[in-house]
Amino acid sequence: MKVLVIGAGNMGSGFVKQLSAAGHSVSVTARDAAKAAAVASQNANATAVPAAGAAEGQDVVILATGFGDAVSALQSVGNLRGKVVVDITNPLTADYMGLTLGHSTSAAEEIAKAIPGAQVVKAFNTVLAQVLGQGSSLGDGSKVTVFYAGDSDAAKGTVKDLAESLGFVTADAGGLKNARYLEPVAALNIYFAYGAGRGTAIAPAWQGI
Repeated sequence: MKVLVIGAGNMGSGFVKQLSAAGHSVSVTARDAAKAAAVASQNANATAVPAAGAAEGQDVVILATGFGDAVSALQSVGNLRGKVVVDITNPLTADYMGLTLGHSTSAAEEIAKAIPGAQVVKAFNTVLAQVLGQGSSLGDGSKVTVFYAGDSDAAKGTVKDLAESLGFVTADAGGLKNARYLEPVAALNIYFAYGAGRGTAIAPAWQGI
């Protein structure tokens, strides 16, 4: 697939690394062009591109920024109508130990409202950057699960295929409104990793599905 990654931080660089290794054609753009270029230079199938018009010709756009920068970052890459947009964000408080949205909406739903016509799929938000960077297997040999939620079956199928091409196990979490549940799961995972000191080699999974 042709994949645009927006963001060159820990999650963005992890996506570029794993997507490139899986043979996808990867473009990366970021507010810091030099950082995007540095990330691209480390991966054989990746190219740094300017934001303007970067969405054109892409099969999937992965939003790998913080929630606060999400809408402006997506708007900067051009026309997203009909595009599969993967939202990995979590609406975290400044100390990363709480959420700023919940119950009646979610980061994914707010992003979808701001970019009408895009096919937004919530996914990868429960995967820590360290886990993404090292790959789909944890130290005990178990596979990391990517939960995905969206209102387009076709878009969800694309994200499922993409995640599985990287070696992840996948689980369909229903419609986009269920991002209201996935985002608290991510917050709990962050608490276990940092607040409870359990380390970052962890990921949530659902047994029996």
